[in-house]
Amino acid sequence: MNFISGINPKLAVSADIAPVRSECAVGAMMAWADKLWFVTFVGHTSRSGSGTGLYSIDADFNIERHEQSVVGTYANRWIHSATDQVCLGPHLIDPKGNVRTVPGLVDHRLTVTMDHHEDIVNKVSYLTMEGLILELDLRTLEVKTAFNLLKELDLPSGYQPHFKGGYTSNGTIIVANNSYDEADTQGIWTGGVLAEYQDGKWEIIERTGSLEVYGRRNFGHVIYATGWDKRSCYLRVRQNNKWRKYRIPKSSACYEHMWNTEWTRIRELEHERYIADIHGGFFELSPVNFGENTIVRPISTHLRCVTDITMFKGLVVMGSNQLSPHMELDWWRDDRTENEGVDTGTAMDLTQRLDNNPTGGESQVGLWFGHLEELWGYGKPRGWGGVWHSDEVTGGVASDPYLMTGYDKKCLHLRNEGPVSNQFDIQLDFLGDGSWTTYRTIEVTSGALEVVVFPDGLGAHWVRLQPKSDGVASGFFHYG
Repeated sequence: MNFISGINPKLAVSADIAPVRSECAVGAMMAWADKLWFVTFVGHTSRSGSGTGLYSIDADFNIERHEQSVVGTYANRWIHSATDQVCLGPHLIDPKGNVRTVPGLVDHRLTVTMDHHEDIVNKVSYLTMEGLILELDLRTLEVKTAFNLLKELDLPSGYQPHFKGGYTSNGTIIVANNSYDEADTQGIWTGGVLAEYQDGKWEIIERTGSLEVYGRRNFGHVIYATGWDKRSCYLRVRQNNKWRKYRIPKSSACYEHMWNTEWTRIRELEHERYIADIHGGFFELSPVNFGENTIVRPISTHLRCVTDITMFKGLVVMGSNQLSPHMELDWWRDDRTENEGVDTGTAMDLTQRLDNNPTGGESQVGLWFGHLEELWGYGKPRGWGGVWHSDEVTGGVASDPYLMTGYDKKCLHLRNEGPVSNQFDIQLDFLGDGSWTTYRTIEVTSGALEVVVFPDGLGAHWVRLQPKSDGVASGFFHYG
């Protein structure tokens, strides 16, 4: 079995070319029953293409497409401990590798499987891209709709829902919708949210494109959530039923739209080590937080579209979405009242189709196999982003903390857009525990830009800005 830079072409899979070319990407992977299982997806349920399905790779790297394969859009994986089976797409796989397919799930775009918030022994929950939370009875295979998030969260009409992340813990449900478009940069909310359900009610935590939610049942039940806005990426940390917010640099310019931030994950690799893929950068997260201690370390930057990442036979395996010349087929409609938010549109006349990538051929995807340490050999950690983007600021109120550690050259661009001169404290958290020290205070006249270059070796974990007076300001950091 010959690999080229971690990829063996014999393990690549593709979708059909005709009558409609669609995406063919690895939605989710799971090592189970001595095989690596994965599902591939088309863009928009079975109406948007064909040729995808459920695959397995054995220890000798032989690949097989399972006879129960179905065409759809699936990116979910979960182990249900009580019944000892894997939920992968609409399939259930037992410890011997026997597969059952749940008919009631096939036609949904499944993005997440998670523990049921009330009956963890008998049920699991599925989040769909259209904003439904479905509950599956694993004993009877009955599927019911538990929540329609378009209604529960009162999301704005006229914009496409694009739910991606979800997690449950101790009766709490946390979901992420990554809807984000040009309107969001202009202050018009298109429905991106981080939201949680607790004590019988839903609450919105963030109103912007939100991506992944992940945590553990032990180690203090720390839960992480990621997303972004026009300023930078955000990292939310939930501990002891409270959320803390941090900001993370953007490592790439290719992730600004909801379709470009499809499946950026937080996964546990090796033993109790979290790897987070955030806006074109890999980061280390710790599953353990003590008090207000939040430690994040950048690993590298990359250009891969990493749809999932897991371990198999001692190797890290990354799925991807590498060539998707899919058609522009206008399926989505805002029909939440009659159809509970489920897309019920029909495909346009194929003679009127528009190819999104007329220079791309057959949809295909390959798997990358390597060692965990190889992630550090990708691009040098770089990034940019801010805590303010022409925002109103309040005197004495600090910005969100912004990641500083693990980068080489660092500078701050600070512009005062208010009508009068203002002073700003640059505050540093060296320990990562929420204790802040004023590093420097600078005065910026109205309309002026000040650039602060930080010295080499400055190793603070977080940095934040605090104005002395009310005003309007932009504060952006550039790391190289």
